[in-house]
Amino acid sequence: MRPVFLDDIAAIRKNDPAARSIVEIWLCYPTLHAILVHRIAHCLHMRLRIPVLPRLISVCNRLITGVEIHPGAKIGRGFFIDHGSGVVIGETAEIGDGCVLFHGVTLGGTGHHMDKRHPSLGSNVLVGANATLLGPIKVGDNTKIGATAVVINRDVPSNCTVVGTPGRIVKRNGERTDEPLPVAHYQHDANRNA
Repeated sequence: MRPVFLDDIAAIRKNDPAARSIVEIWLCYPTLHAILVHRIAHCLHMRLRIPVLPRLISVCNRLITGVEIHPGAKIGRGFFIDHGSGVVIGETAEIGDGCVLFHGVTLGGTGHHMDKRHPSLGSNVLVGANATLLGPIKVGDNTKIGATAVVINRDVPSNCTVVGTPGRIVKRNGERTDEPLPVAHYQHDANRNA
């Protein structure tokens, strides 16, 4: 786990110009504390299969840091939450390496799915403040989701920028565009099998 912690600290140094020193990061970044505590709760929940305690740890984590991460959520290396108040990451959410979330981001469910219920983010995804991503959607690598964007039951391709409510692609592979988001993979598969 230690190298993962170091990657999380490196992500803060990379993404936050206000981070002046390692000591300041360790002492003054509640989002780092939230991530570190989550990684411990996740290990207890997923690897050791300890009941209840990981959920209790995550509740205490939320009370102290303002960041709610279910212990079942899978989070990659070098993860950074900037100004984490109000961040919610659901049980079946998956977050790739090098991702950044700002305050108020929700990676939640819609209440209409049973197994996989929450978003999966690829690597190097940035999600702006108060953005809402709901359902078992896939967000591709190197994607930016703008502040206050809403993406419900729609996949987001790699190398895109998405803004608005509902979310629309405004940049793809460095070129300006204006496209609706594609139907989510699970909806497409369900229609094909029907």
